[in-house]
Amino acid sequence: MMPMTRFFGGCAKSRSAPNIVFILIDDLGWSDIGCYGSKVNNTPNIDALSEQGMRFTNAYAAAPVCSPTRASIHSGQYPARVGVIDFIPGHWRPYEKLTVPVNRTQYLPLEIPALAEVLRKGGYRTAHFGKWHLGWGDHSPENQGFDVTTPPRPASQRKPRPQSTEEWLRSVDITEDNPKDVDRLTGLAEEFIRKNGDAPFFLYLSHRTVHIPLAAKPGTVEKYRGRAGGDQPVHPAYSAMVEEMDASVGRVMKTIDELDLAGNTLLVFFSDNGGLIRDYMKVGPVVTSNSPLRAEKGTLYEGGIREPLIVRWPGVTEPGSQCRVPVSSVDLYPTFIRAAGQKVPQGHIIDGMDLRPLLQREKSPAPGRALYWHYPVYHHSTPACAMREGEWKLIEFFEDGRLELYNLEEDIGEQRNLAQQRPEIVEAMHRKLIAWRESVGAELPVFNPDFDPGRRDEWGRHPGQGG
Repeated sequence: MMPMTRFFGGCAKSRSAPNIVFILIDDLGWSDIGCYGSKVNNTPNIDALSEQGMRFTNAYAAAPVCSPTRASIHSGQYPARVGVIDFIPGHWRPYEKLTVPVNRTQYLPLEIPALAEVLRKGGYRTAHFGKWHLGWGDHSPENQGFDVTTPPRPASQRKPRPQSTEEWLRSVDITEDNPKDVDRLTGLAEEFIRKNGDAPFFLYLSHRTVHIPLAAKPGTVEKYRGRAGGDQPVHPAYSAMVEEMDASVGRVMKTIDELDLAGNTLLVFFSDNGGLIRDYMKVGPVVTSNSPLRAEKGTLYEGGIREPLIVRWPGVTEPGSQCRVPVSSVDLYPTFIRAAGQKVPQGHIIDGMDLRPLLQREKSPAPGRALYWHYPVYHHSTPACAMREGEWKLIEFFEDGRLELYNLEEDIGEQRNLAQQRPEIVEAMHRKLIAWRESVGAELPVFNPDFDPGRRDEWGRHPGQGG
């Protein structure tokens, strides 16, 4: 299938400060799009974006769930430093072996100079459309630097979230005229671009797709019924969601191109965590696969944290290029701010690095640096912490102190635990991991006095929900 949009390389409107368009997808897996290996889903526009810019093959979310990763993007800090270490409010198992830490705040703290705040002070017009998941009320997007945010839907158009396994299963193949608000959010993004092309703008388009419950247009769903995917599962509604998300990206690209803004626009496509194979209750049909990566959202294996990342910035990124250097969502904050000609606010600690040297295919500005994850809660795995340094990745599981070591260059699927064969690497990396945890104030789980082996899988009301 041919892409729906083509790229215009001209730059009729030249400014030193580029427009910044950041498209964030919810729960999109590393293998869900064509240019990352999917043989099932139609993603011509994202594939075209990859051909026009730089595709990162070792890009990571700072957490395997949404809120902590989003906090890292808007702060440039690791979730453990921000204090948002789980999605808001979080899962809770009152009878598990460990009592886990909770988010220090159920929102992005206002004292953090949020990304949009810094850009707005530098003269940018800012807009957020879609999912926020970093707090509401006093902590909503309009209080975190955004001039324009998603207008609310009328109450008559809102649908309740499924509250049980049975409700979720009944909703798994929802078909609507505009599911997940994809068309509406895309239309808002197009309108914002058209109205603000004469001044630098920051557009944050944060789709709710491809998160469950599955929802796509009937006509798109039908295209995938009966389709064979070989070793990749095909779920018609899920594949339809991916295709409709891709169409949204194409519409944004086309709007930028038609207004002759492409030459001065930094366009970034990313996902907030790994793909969800099933819902968190581990029931229902398989909807996708993160293969060759191991596991899924909610784990610190590669399937939970490695993400598609594509950057198009004419004059900076070489069309069709790739970057194999490991990077993280914490890097987006300093990259966007410095691309805009701004400085990181004085006193604000940054864990990320400016990616512009990599975008220009220069040497890494921090060769050999380590990346870190702290996810000390129960989700699709047990509480854990991890780091990657070069080709090596170490995972520490807090329930039993187990350490797993993988060489990702030779074993991207994390099938061969080399901890016993390479104890010297384990020891050196573990020392660094402990030191990093201490440096960011990471909180650790503790033994649960209410531990009940027969009830450990029961879910309870999270303390952060109150009531």
